Amino acid sequence: MELQQVFDKMLEILTPFVKDRGALARATKDTHLIDDLKVNSARMVDIIIESEDVFQVEIDDDEADSIETIGDAVRVIMGKMAPALNPS
Repeated sequence: MELQQVFDKMLEILTPFVKDRGALARATKDTHLIDDLKVNSARMVDIIIESEDVFQVEIDDDEADSIETIGDAVRVIMGKMAPALNPS
C-alpha cells in the first residue's frame, strides 16, 4: 500500500471521531489529532484499534503513545506494513 493510500485511509478512519470536520478536510501529515481535529483523547484507543483492523497490523502501547499527528499514524502503519511487504 502506498503512502497516499495509507493517508487517505487514515482520514476515513478518523472521520467518525473528529469534531472539527473542516479541519479534517484540510488535513495534512502535520495535522495534530487532538489539537487540530479535536479528537477526544479517550477516542484515540478506538482509532488505534480501527487502524489495526483496517491495516491488519498490531500497534503496541509505545507506538500508540507516539502518534500525535496524522503523519505519525501513517509512519507507524507504514513501518508495520513494510516487513510484510519485504519478508526476509
